[in-house]
Amino acid sequence: MLQAMRNPVVQRTLWITIVITFVAVFIFAETSGLLGRSPVTRGTEVGKVNGEPITYDNWIRFEQSRLKQMQEQRGGQSLTLDETKRLEDQSWNELVGDMLLQQEIGRRGIGVTNEEIVEAAQFLPPPEFRQNPEFQTEGRFDLQKYQRFLKAPIAKQQGILAYLESYYRTELPKQKLYEQIAATVYVPDSQLWWLWQIGHDSAQVTFAEFRADSMADSTVKVSDEEIRASFEKRKDKLETRPGHAVFTIASISRTPSAADTAATRAHAVALRDEILKGAKFDDVAKRESADSASATQGGSLGKSTKGQYVAPFENAAYALKPGELSSPVLSPFGFHIIRVDERKGDTLTVRHILLKVQQADSVATHTDKLADDLAKLTANADVPAKFDAAVKQLGIPVVHGAAVEGEPLQVDGHLVPSASAWAFNGATKVGETSDIYDAPDGYYIVRLDSLTVGGKPTLASMTPELRSELAAVKKVDIALGRAKKLSDAIAAGQTLDAAAAAQGVTLRQAPMFNRITPVSGMGQVNEAVGAAFGLNVGQVSAPIRTQRAVYVERLEKRVAADRAEWEKQKVTQRQQVTQGLRQQRVRDFLTGLHDSAKIADNRKDIAQRSRGAGA
Repeated sequence: MLQAMRNPVVQRTLWITIVITFVAVFIFAETSGLLGRSPVTRGTEVGKVNGEPITYDNWIRFEQSRLKQMQEQRGGQSLTLDETKRLEDQSWNELVGDMLLQQEIGRRGIGVTNEEIVEAAQFLPPPEFRQNPEFQTEGRFDLQKYQRFLKAPIAKQQGILAYLESYYRTELPKQKLYEQIAATVYVPDSQLWWLWQIGHDSAQVTFAEFRADSMADSTVKVSDEEIRASFEKRKDKLETRPGHAVFTIASISRTPSAADTAATRAHAVALRDEILKGAKFDDVAKRESADSASATQGGSLGKSTKGQYVAPFENAAYALKPGELSSPVLSPFGFHIIRVDERKGDTLTVRHILLKVQQADSVATHTDKLADDLAKLTANADVPAKFDAAVKQLGIPVVHGAAVEGEPLQVDGHLVPSASAWAFNGATKVGETSDIYDAPDGYYIVRLDSLTVGGKPTLASMTPELRSELAAVKKVDIALGRAKKLSDAIAAGQTLDAAAAAQGVTLRQAPMFNRITPVSGMGQVNEAVGAAFGLNVGQVSAPIRTQRAVYVERLEKRVAADRAEWEKQKVTQRQQVTQGLRQQRVRDFLTGLHDSAKIADNRKDIAQRSRGAGA
C-alpha cells in the first residue's frame, strides 16, 4: 500500500522472472481447460504492424508484464477496470511503437557491439539505477558505488548483468536511430535572436474591444444548409470520436466520520506509547501496520531520498533524528508512526506503521451488509425495473452521470471505479446492471441507461457543435462591422479617443507585454497581441479580427530586446533550443512512422469473441 507513495526504484525482480511466472500460469490455464471455452488460441493474431503479426500469446505476455509492474509499484494493490483498460491501451501503444522502431532499425541496418554494451553499462546506468538510494551519496548518484556493485559477485547472481545486457542491446540501437534522425539540427544566430525577441520585445497599447460572445444567440441565425455544408467540407478530416455512456448510479458511503479519525489517531498514540515503553517497533509493525508490503519487514521502507514520499510523511521523516519516534502523522493513506533508523545526507533509512482511517466496525458491518444486499437484489439484472426496485427497497439514493470512452466515470467529484470500462468493454446491452465496485469512499453499482458507440462523427452528432461554431463566426462578422465604423472615423481624421467617445466605445490600456505573455482583455498569442509589434508609436491599427473578438489598437510604447544581453546567454540558449528541436524532430519522426504504418488492432473483436464463447 505505501509503495504507492513512492516513485519506482530499481526492481531486483527481473523481466525474465515476470515472463516465466506468467507463462507458467498461462500454460496451466490452457492445459487445464480453463481457456477451452474461448475460440481464441495462443496463435490468434491480435493485430499486425506493417504485416508483422502480434499473436495473442505475445500480446498477453507483454500486457501482463506491464500489469505486474504496476501492481508491484502499488504494493500489490489491485487495479480498477478503468485502470486496467488504460494500462492495456498504453501497453498496446508501447508494443506497436517498439515494433515500429525495431522495423526501422532493421531497415537502416543499425547494430550494437558487445564493447558498446559494456561501456554503456559501466558509465550510463538506466534511470532506475540512478534513482536507487543504494547507489547514492548524500542524495546524488555515485558512479563509483554503482561500478563497484557491477564488479561484485552479487550483481551476476541477481541477474543484474544479464538485465543490463538485454536493456542496452535494445536501447542502444534506439539511441543510434534517434541520433541519425536529429543529427542535422542546427540553430543559426538569426533564429536564436528572433526567439529572444519574441520573449523580450515589449509593447503597450490602448485598445477598443468588440466582443462577439457578448451578443445574444438570437443576434444571428444559422441555417441547416450552412451546417450541412460545413460538415461536408470537414467530414473527411474528422477524427474518430470516443463512445459515450449514461448511467444511473447507486452508492453506499464508506467515508469515515470525525469520530473514526479521532479513534484511529488515539490507537496510533497507544501504539507509540507501547513502543516507547519497550515493545519492539518491528513486532508492532508486523502486528498492526496496514501497509502489508512493509509490515512483513518490520515496517521497513528501505533507503530513500527527498521527493519519494507524500509531503506530510516526508516532512515528518526529515524532521526526525535517527532512532527518534514521530507522533502520529496524518497523510492521505492514514496515520503513520515513523522511525528513522539512519540518515546520511538526504538519504534516510525509514520504518513506519500505518493505520488506515476507516469506519468503526459496527458502522462498517452495516455498510457491508447493505452493499451485499444491493448486490444480491441486482444480480444478473438486465432490465431497468429490477435495479429501480432494489434501490427503492433498500432506500439507497441514486444519481445520474455520463462517461466518455477511455475516461473513468466521475459524479460530483467522486470517482466511480470500473463503471466506464465495464460499459464499453463488458456490458452486453442497455438496461444492464454492473457488479458492485469497491472504492475507498464507498460501494457503487451502476445501470447502463444509454450507450453511443464511438466512431466517425455524423452530421446529426455534430450539428450542435457546428451550429455554435458558425454562430460564433457570424457574431465576429457583426463585431468586425462595428469596429470598422470606429476605424473609418479615425481614417476621416478623428483621434482614437474622440472616435471612441463619439460612438460610446470604452478604451482600455494594457500593461507592457511581450508576444507570448497573456494580456488582460486581449488574450494570449493571438492576432491582436502580435499586431502591436507591427505598429509605430502613436499609430492606430485597422480592425484586427481574432477568434472571439475584434480589436482596434494604438501603440503607446515599444521597447526593443537588448542584443547585448542576448549575446551573453547565446551559448546556453543554443544548447537548450537545439536540445528541444532535436527532441521535437524525434517526436515528429515517431509520429510520422506511426501514421504511415499499416496497423491492425483486433483486440475488441477478440474480446467479444472470448465473451461470447464464455456466455
